[in-house]
Amino acid sequence: MPIQVANEKGKINITDEVIAVLAGSAALDCYGLVGMASRKQLKDGIAEILGRDNLGRGVEVRHAPEGIHIDLHIIVSYGTKISEVALNVQNRVKYVLNEVVGLKVDFVNIFVQGVRGAR
Repeated sequence: MPIQVANEKGKINITDEVIAVLAGSAALDCYGLVGMASRKQLKDGIAEILGRDNLGRGVEVRHAPEGIHIDLHIIVSYGTKISEVALNVQNRVKYVLNEVVGLKVDFVNIFVQGVRGAR
């Protein structure tokens, strides 16, 4: 379901796929993040790291009456504090979508799928 943003010049339709790619791209800018993980695929207890062309696959966008809820499935770098990485990712994604794009994001939920050495 696309989100419609109206301004004095017209209307802009933003699809969930675009929101997912923007959220994934913003998350990858954070220190301590190795990559995005597929939200559906878990092989033998090992999460698969997605490439840059699949950023949206690790993100789920849900619409609620009070705003947008985003679920991010990530893999963090070994030796970093998981809670700090998750907090940084939450803040960065919420900032980019709220301030840069102009969407009202209520929740950014982080699901840590694994810990890996930095690439």
